[in-house]
Amino acid sequence: MSTSAHSPAGPSTTDRTPTGNTVTDRLVEANVRYAAEFEDPGMDAKPVLRVAVVACMDARLDLHDALGLALGDCHTIRNAGGVVTDDVIRSLTISQRALGTRSVILIHHTNCGLESITEEFRQELEAEVGQRPVWAVEAYKDADQDVRQSMQRVRTSPFLLHTDDVRGFVFDVTTGLLREILPAS
Repeated sequence: MSTSAHSPAGPSTTDRTPTGNTVTDRLVEANVRYAAEFEDPGMDAKPVLRVAVVACMDARLDLHDALGLALGDCHTIRNAGGVVTDDVIRSLTISQRALGTRSVILIHHTNCGLESITEEFRQELEAEVGQRPVWAVEAYKDADQDVRQSMQRVRTSPFLLHTDDVRGFVFDVTTGLLREILPAS
């Protein structure tokens, strides 16, 4: 996939483009081009499909294309692993209670970076910077099981109004297909 801000892969591994501009500078320039032709879509923050999608932040997941979504269709909440954390519950609560969503879709994926690290990552950070993070890494070895855990966290949250339409999936990064994960019995 290519975007106007995308530059071809090259020998440089720094965050600077060959012209000396930063990646952020390129993205801001792309925004100027975008804004020049931007037209207000005339919609509010309430998603048309009344759905919130929680997914991993992995750059290989183009959720709108993969799910056939258009601008304004859903709320998208992304983090490392797509795991349901306290902050995800916070976002889902606002999404449901203030903005009318009723359905939740959870998407993990194959070959996730969280499968290759452990909770020891926190101790390593503490040794390096002198302070342990207050957050859990939420590393896992089994994506299917972690989707089940995330579904359970959503379904049992006292803050969420709508927990009857919560479904979980694993996205295959090599085929683009979703595989549905059934909740724990």
